[in-house]
Amino acid sequence: MRDFAEGIAHFQRDVFPAKEELFARLATDHSPHTLFIGCSDARVVPELITGSDPGELFVIRTAGNLVPAYTPGADGVTASIEYAVAALGVRDVVVCGHSGCGAMTALAHGHDLSGAPAVADWLRLADASVARTATAGDVPALVRQNVLAQLANLATHPSVARALSARALTLRGWVFDIATGGVEDLTATTGRAAALAA
Repeated sequence: MRDFAEGIAHFQRDVFPAKEELFARLATDHSPHTLFIGCSDARVVPELITGSDPGELFVIRTAGNLVPAYTPGADGVTASIEYAVAALGVRDVVVCGHSGCGAMTALAHGHDLSGAPAVADWLRLADASVARTATAGDVPALVRQNVLAQLANLATHPSVARALSARALTLRGWVFDIATGGVEDLTATTGRAAALAA
């Protein structure tokens, strides 16, 4: 906690004054342009990867960057997607997987998750991704398949479907490479994967 206290002091002393006008605007304006759905992994920091300022990204982080297909009822991920798309009017949604993903590694290698039943249940949302991955144990291929599967799940959400139909929303699938800092766009307009500039 001492590191947090020092970090807060640094923020209040050095960072906040330099962005005081931005925070004054953000105090009354919440209009992010992008919903970023990423993994809960501590090594994947959306604002750092994209160079975004506070207020630009609406962020959902889940283990394995999983997005459940829409079902009626209370669900934090669904509610956050609906709020970002229907209420905030984001124009883009990014689903970002990453290298060395623990969730995808566990699935690719068939790790025993009996000691973590909630994790095991959650990761079943990636069963279709596992089935579509040609080579068992190929974590990078599973990461990519999983990003594409989550984009398909997103399209089942009514708010997303409406925005897509109105051409008011674009879905993007990325894979972040932790070791190199590279970002691969699986949904590049050329129809093939492309590396984005770092």
